[in-house]
Amino acid sequence: MSLHASDLTDASTHRYTQVTVDGADYRIHYNDTQLTDEASEAPTVIMLHGSGPGASGWANFHRNVVPFVQAGFRVLLLDFPGWSKSDPVVCTGSRSHFNAAVLAGFMDAIGVSKAHLVGNSMGAHSAVAFALDHPDRVGKLVLMGGGTGGLSPFVPMPTEGIKLIGALYRDPTIDNLKRMMNVFVYDASSLTDALFQARLDNMLANRTHLENFVKSTAAHPRQFPDVGHRLGDVAAPTLIVWGRDDRFVPLDVGLRLVTGLQRADLHVFSRCGHWAQWEHADTFNRMVTDFLA
Repeated sequence: MSLHASDLTDASTHRYTQVTVDGADYRIHYNDTQLTDEASEAPTVIMLHGSGPGASGWANFHRNVVPFVQAGFRVLLLDFPGWSKSDPVVCTGSRSHFNAAVLAGFMDAIGVSKAHLVGNSMGAHSAVAFALDHPDRVGKLVLMGGGTGGLSPFVPMPTEGIKLIGALYRDPTIDNLKRMMNVFVYDASSLTDALFQARLDNMLANRTHLENFVKSTAAHPRQFPDVGHRLGDVAAPTLIVWGRDDRFVPLDVGLRLVTGLQRADLHVFSRCGHWAQWEHADTFNRMVTDFLA
């Protein structure tokens, strides 16, 4: 079946499945670029979104889907519990490892034994946790703006961006959204009113997700723990991609990752914030598809 870019939309690719984690069932929303039930030899890439209010796989990676498919990959966009159309959850432990368990259950449910992982922010934390918990199920890792927790010795913590995320979760208004997004990317002029409104609509479509994130951080403030002492256990080839001007997760975290992981390279984009795959999409797509090939 020959696919065109116009075939691959959020609506045409959206699916649901169910996973069980620690005895609890969760209905999971995802996007799948394999539009038929025919067996495919294409290697699988699973893209994992960040934790911002209104985030989803499609919202985070819509500039990357078509180029990855054209490069020969099956692309899956997973919405974690607590985001988008997936079920709600209050996470009272490590969100990184909970998400890793969800990812393992998701792969089982749709019949994927092994995949490359592309993770942004929370998605990068989740990808590293998955590589630690399920090393035989990981091909290669691409980590942007996350991967391990801990304090930065150079930037006041919590960072400016993390404070703005917290404010937005507690008071989801268009003004607070714009304050957050204006430091989310390097060049805020690229953000349109339509993008702001779509993000706000996605946030407000399920206020339970917002309320549960606040409850989760109250129950367990370190949702994304520091796994720096275990990075050496990750053998998967890894490409770390960072924005020089990231005001959410500072660049020194990327340096910790490239130092601690067994087989890691680092690419730093200048004039780039926390959303490298969106802000520098063309270069990102070429670089990452070459790395995964």
